[in-house]
Amino acid sequence: MEPIEGGRRRHAGRDRVEASIVAAAVRIFAECGYEGAAVAGIAEAAGLSKQNLMYYFPTKQALYQRVLDDVLDDWLARMESLADPDGEPADVLRAYVKAKLRFSREQPSASRVYAMEVIGGAKLYGEQIRERVVPLVRRDIDVFERWIAQGRIAPVDATHLLFSIWAMTQSYADFAAQMSLVLGRGELVHEDFERAEELITHMVTRAIAVA
Repeated sequence: MEPIEGGRRRHAGRDRVEASIVAAAVRIFAECGYEGAAVAGIAEAAGLSKQNLMYYFPTKQALYQRVLDDVLDDWLARMESLADPDGEPADVLRAYVKAKLRFSREQPSASRVYAMEVIGGAKLYGEQIRERVVPLVRRDIDVFERWIAQGRIAPVDATHLLFSIWAMTQSYADFAAQMSLVLGRGELVHEDFERAEELITHMVTRAIAVA
């Protein structure tokens, strides 16, 4: 049993160190972008030497890839409820808007890292987006089109409806600084997200309502 327990402890220790590195990397990539982020700065923020960090992530690109993998895992997990063909469309979309805004509230830096990669043309992560995001989006669009064919929702452009939901919800992370300036406070508060959820949900459910 000793070797097994020792292996588990080493594995848990490695996981903790990697999580600390990734948490620091998310903040710095969000602030500086990929090109502006320095491995030495990330290591310092994680409480490690640069050499120690590179034991876990040999290159900056490997660390950036891990950060984006984690962001995408979380985002796609929140998309799972969207492709429920048997659900009530308004309830499904209401839950999706709520989940997307919660991601923006809880993981603003992660959202910004992903947004900066996409705005920059997805040069380092485009293939992963094509392989992982595109098929799921097409699956969701198929569900919307099935609802339209069944007369359960209005004949909307499902692709652009999803684009609009992404834009509205993710802006509360990616453009939070601008919103805070307009609102005259240091940062967005829980009430701002509640009001956003109410308004966005109203707009989306009105758009799909059958006349």
